[in-house]
Amino acid sequence: MFHHLLTVWFQFVLDWHYLGVFLLMALESTVVPIPSEIIIPPAAYWASQGQMNFWGVVAAGTFGSYFGSVISYFVSQWVGRPFLLKFGKYFFITPQKLAFAEKWALKYGAGGVFLSRLLPVARHLISIPAGILRMNFLRFSVATLTGSGLWCFVLAWFGREVIGDQPSLMQDPAVLAHVLKAKLIYFAIAVLVLGALYFIIRRQIEKGSHLNGG
Repeated sequence: MFHHLLTVWFQFVLDWHYLGVFLLMALESTVVPIPSEIIIPPAAYWASQGQMNFWGVVAAGTFGSYFGSVISYFVSQWVGRPFLLKFGKYFFITPQKLAFAEKWALKYGAGGVFLSRLLPVARHLISIPAGILRMNFLRFSVATLTGSGLWCFVLAWFGREVIGDQPSLMQDPAVLAHVLKAKLIYFAIAVLVLGALYFIIRRQIEKGSHLNGG
């Protein structure tokens, strides 16, 4: 069953090509909880099989992320903080998440936007406080593009180098099982490292807020 679902998803990515990568990454950069980890690697896998271009996948993912982030930036600037506090829960934005994202943006500025593009949870939220706080749009854009580009490159490298050397992945469940057991450990380690970094930074922000009486 899992192998069938995987082949269906990979085929979807192949059918939609760069436009699919762009649109899905745009959604991923808004409040829609679509993990980029299931978007870029399949596209990069197809690039390794000659069906797409590696740098085309990176570019489509990067600009898709930027497009979605810009939408979140201006929508948040338009609707304002009171609206998000009241109705954000309907878009997976709790007051706690919003408060944390605001502290992050205030503490780290454009650097925080860049770093957030590499981290879970923060990746989906950072454009919201950037818009509310009216962060300089040029700095926001540069930080978003560079951070998103780096993250898309890492995921595309994973898709090409780790699973891209298995051309029979889509046809043979045994090959899929082998890849999951032998190679996805690298991705798991990366997720753990990034997750640990996220929680360390979060702890420092909350600690600083407590010391300042926030």
